[in-house]
Amino acid sequence: MSENKPSKFQQAITGEWHGLPSVFDADGSHTGFNKVNRSSVFEGDKTTYWMETNFQNSGPLRNRFDTAGAKFEFGVIDSDKDRVYCGPDFMGSGKPYGLLVDSNYYSPGWNTDLRTVNLILPEHGLQVYSSQLFEADTLVAVFNGLYVVTQDHDTNPETQKFVENFLEQEQLDAKKPFILPVKTSGQWTGTLDVHDASQEKIGTTDVVIDYTPTSLRSATVTVTMTGAIERTFSYKRSRVDSVHSFEGPDVYGNGRAYGRYLWSTQHFYGEAFKLKSRDTLIDDKYSLCSVWQFYQSNNELYTTFGVLDWTEGENVLAARYVKD
Repeated sequence: MSENKPSKFQQAITGEWHGLPSVFDADGSHTGFNKVNRSSVFEGDKTTYWMETNFQNSGPLRNRFDTAGAKFEFGVIDSDKDRVYCGPDFMGSGKPYGLLVDSNYYSPGWNTDLRTVNLILPEHGLQVYSSQLFEADTLVAVFNGLYVVTQDHDTNPETQKFVENFLEQEQLDAKKPFILPVKTSGQWTGTLDVHDASQEKIGTTDVVIDYTPTSLRSATVTVTMTGAIERTFSYKRSRVDSVHSFEGPDVYGNGRAYGRYLWSTQHFYGEAFKLKSRDTLIDDKYSLCSVWQFYQSNNELYTTFGVLDWTEGENVLAARYVKD
């Protein structure tokens, strides 16, 4: 980054972003919303991040996270290698991978350590946001939701109406649970960007996920990746409420959903290899926004991300009958 040129991610997030992130407790229960307008502004030799919030919540989390109308405003050291947050609201850093930033920072006001993942989807006009909030290694809350961007919100009534409609829809969608097709088989397909541990894009991988329900809460899955990553692996997956399990033969692990967002860790059998993922259902067509991070010997190997589209197959759990 030169002195007078913003980073690639900073260029991608130009404008004012509008969202209504959901607030979940550590068990995955939806407790309310946090209405947010925010922007990261590059001016000359400095970058300033501001955020206005309206914490629409009840219970103990409100006492912890409500800012009583105070505006977040903090300096950012902006670069394509690191985005360093300089306070007073947040101190820490973010790691950019093109249109994705994976951040870890501390909030003195909330007294939490945050792991925040933001992915820009230009073709969908969305930013897919999530924050996991910790006390040391103990999860205390989760924020997540979709954002849309505007350039003229203050002056354009049509833009204001667009944002209003989006936020109304978010209020309906944000509480929906992460449940994949219950009775219908099918495929997710798409192309994910692939970055190496040095944050350099090394290509793309084409993904095909073959999915077949075996009961109302379980399915068999085969994932085929070709291109920059060449892998095929299969597993049985099941769900009990918001807890998801992956039960071999090729990967074993579990995950927990917070609304439309599922975090999971999957360990590859017989290898020092694992996958940590954040998958998000971004519409009612089962489109998945996937952020997959692969680790070799507990070291970061690949960070991959993109959208996978669902194609419906046949109903494999049709009505059953008993003959007399």
